[in-house]
Amino acid sequence: MTTIADSLANAIERQIASGAYKAGDKLPSLRELAQLHGYAKNTVVAAFELLVSRGLVEPRRGSGYFVCARPSAPGPAEEDAGSLGRAMDIVWLMREQLKTEPDAIAVGDGFPPVEWLADVRLDKYHPKVVRTGLGALFRYGSRFGYAPLRDHLVRKLADFGIGAEPRQIVLTHGANEAMDIVIRYFVPPGGKVLVDDPGYYPLFGKLKLAGAQVLGVPRLADGPDLEALERLLVAERPRLFFTQSIAHNPTGSDISPAKAFRVLQLAQKHDLLIVENDPLADFKPTALPRLAALDQLERTIYIGSFSKSFSAALRVGFIACGADLASDLADLKALIHVSSSEYAERTVDVILSEGHYQRHLNRLQTRLGEATRNAMKLFESVGAEVFARTPQSLYVWAALPGVADSLAFAKELLPRKIVMAPGRIFAVDSTQVSRWSRFNVGAMADPRFAKALRTTLRRIGQG
Repeated sequence: MTTIADSLANAIERQIASGAYKAGDKLPSLRELAQLHGYAKNTVVAAFELLVSRGLVEPRRGSGYFVCARPSAPGPAEEDAGSLGRAMDIVWLMREQLKTEPDAIAVGDGFPPVEWLADVRLDKYHPKVVRTGLGALFRYGSRFGYAPLRDHLVRKLADFGIGAEPRQIVLTHGANEAMDIVIRYFVPPGGKVLVDDPGYYPLFGKLKLAGAQVLGVPRLADGPDLEALERLLVAERPRLFFTQSIAHNPTGSDISPAKAFRVLQLAQKHDLLIVENDPLADFKPTALPRLAALDQLERTIYIGSFSKSFSAALRVGFIACGADLASDLADLKALIHVSSSEYAERTVDVILSEGHYQRHLNRLQTRLGEATRNAMKLFESVGAEVFARTPQSLYVWAALPGVADSLAFAKELLPRKIVMAPGRIFAVDSTQVSRWSRFNVGAMADPRFAKALRTTLRRIGQG
């Protein structure tokens, strides 16, 4: 039977584990806790004694009780711990990637440098957004999302060669919600789903949360491994394949036209639906081959976002697909979230309506091209192996000389405040040692990174 003291001790332990109380922090006094919860003082004393016995808290004479240690991060949960438990290793990785440490160089970051986006000047758009319809900003929006923005997206998709009507577009809270809606609609517990391997690890977590069987398709420099893809289609008969054709995360590779056609042929033959995620579309030439452009949304669902090119804080993404499916997905979105943020959608619509938008994209692509060239020069100077060489790519997938385990190398750089993204993070089986890492070319421009990289590689070579 759980006592009141047990419950209080467990609650404080959860607060310590979550970081609400950190190592060295003083806990509230016995009197404060007794008054706060209406407990007897002896009950609080018993709870503190339990925490001491667990090695979490230490008493200091005349001062009170202090947190003496943080519990170590839990290992991967057993399969019978529930679907949320199976996804928690991914959640932990996401938390680590989203941390912003002062003076740290996030060379493994998934976003472009803030200074590349600062010229968008979101603050100046608020008056224009309000003028587009103040009354509507106090109500829920349409289940499909803000209509004028969907009209804009029709024209944007046409630039990529994708023909769509407004009724085929559903606006979402970013690309991640778009993927979540698609998973909820198509993937039953135990369903088999194909993904790029290496690939987008938050997607792996979403699929595990849904109870899906995640099957990796090896990614090559020109797109998916076709032989492996066909073997999986024959043996496993999956319903969906989540992939990034252009500016692939983490490898930075682009699919070749020949391979894109072959992927669609296999999809037709094996009744496969392809979910094409394209979050870096604004950073790449519009003429690059996209599966949705070749297929015209027959067997493809196209997902896009403005997080990387405008601001992640806006949380505006979209799904483009067949009209009947779009209606179903809009209904599902309404059931889960009622609607997406019309304020954010109106903001993006205002930005797209101005000539400044195209100038911003031109600057982005120019900066990206220069940063990519500089990153390649640095990798050549240290003898690194680069997975795919493209003229402009936010991500470069590279293996450093003499580094067999990129996770161990990442730990070597942490004391220098260099935060990397080791390859195993992006693998379907994250227990496998990888010599590869994802590098953000914008973050690599900081001279401290080149210095720390060369110094650490020299030390390894001398050892």
